[in-house]
Amino acid sequence: MHLVDDSESQPIASEAELVGYFHGAGKPAARWRVGSEHELIGVVAGGPELGAAPAYDGPAGIGALMAFFATRGWAPVREAAGGADAPIIALTRGDAQITLEPGGQFELAAAPVDDDRQFADDLAAHVATLAEASRELGLAWLATGVRPEGELASIPWMPKQRYAVMRAYMPGVGTRGLDMMQRTATVQTNLDYADEADAAAKMRGLMSVTSILTALWASSPIVGGVDTGRQSHRAWIWRDTDRARAGLLPLAFEGDDLFERYTAWALDVPMYFVYRGGYQPAGGITFRQFLRQGFRDHHATHADWALHLSTLFPEARLKRFIEVRGCDCGSLGMIAALGPMARGLLYDATALAEATALTAGLSAHERETLADVVPERGLATPVGRHTVGDLARELVAIAADGLGRIAPASRGLLAPVEAIATSGRTQADELRDAWHAAGDDRRARLRALAHPELAPTLG
Repeated sequence: MHLVDDSESQPIASEAELVGYFHGAGKPAARWRVGSEHELIGVVAGGPELGAAPAYDGPAGIGALMAFFATRGWAPVREAAGGADAPIIALTRGDAQITLEPGGQFELAAAPVDDDRQFADDLAAHVATLAEASRELGLAWLATGVRPEGELASIPWMPKQRYAVMRAYMPGVGTRGLDMMQRTATVQTNLDYADEADAAAKMRGLMSVTSILTALWASSPIVGGVDTGRQSHRAWIWRDTDRARAGLLPLAFEGDDLFERYTAWALDVPMYFVYRGGYQPAGGITFRQFLRQGFRDHHATHADWALHLSTLFPEARLKRFIEVRGCDCGSLGMIAALGPMARGLLYDATALAEATALTAGLSAHERETLADVVPERGLATPVGRHTVGDLARELVAIAADGLGRIAPASRGLLAPVEAIATSGRTQADELRDAWHAAGDDRRARLRALAHPELAPTLG
């Protein structure tokens, strides 16, 4: 968990300090790393609750899972306001973190790496520990970007105070916010930047290809026990979660003064909460209002700014690094592939220019339309005289060439995404076919959607 140091607790004197937050994060290329994180959807693997979302409490709940990892070298983190007896809401080990999403999604934010093969090794070790815990607790974990069974109301909420505030806020700003919180699971990758111009080029590149990445990683066709016909129901959910803080950012295409533009945008996004020993709902004030007027006698600090930035959800998010956010969580191979894919596209200048050029002719309206249609049609989505599938083949080849120039040892990790680009068959297609083939057998359906490595009790 992020700890606040003395400098972050200092009041902000001017908006220029907010822009400086990004400037201060620049790194020379020799120090660039890639950090990957992913969320897994768990289910009860047997008994009368087969397929149900596990609760936090109980001998086989998510809290017991967190306690299991705490016996394997992970340090528990508890809600600060709850004291020593508060539930474990996170775990840390070195630069890695395990956290919980609102519906019990189990998230690993692995330590950033210089070599993508190290993340693949770290992922395998994490999966081995999770499989051991799952055998003991009777849980299984699904290779899908959305929880495939159960009504929204049947999914237990995790005991994190910030989620209670967000739960109350979401229905007022979109129709699918609670689905996003409780049902969805993503794989993300975080990347460094050298300076503002470099960050601007990377954000522009990511916003140019995010819909292509969504189509390539699509793995969420089943929701509520029904085949939705969509490639990425997760991405569809995000299209009406909260348009003030999610989706595409036109500012990425408006110039190289990214830090000022992003700061100006973030200043005018309504705040969820202010944290002072606990999460206080902010009543919809913007950070700009908080900075100028205060809130309940509290003045905005650098820690408040960092927290606010973590509650913004564009397809590519700027913090002290850049986050790739548009992909469904799926197979372990695809989890391991996103880091090298992003490295090949963004850390090689030639590849970045070529990737950005793929959709350079699209208007802002055309990009929004593409983002609306891709969740439904995936690789089959038309783009002018082409399809997203055509662009996806080019994009994967660009990433492979980029890796060949800067990190050839990572090239083999692209194999799963290369297979999708070549065949045109996504994880969503494979999951849908396997789910239908299982017929009315619920256990077989869950097995069809599960990670084989993480379904020890599903048979």
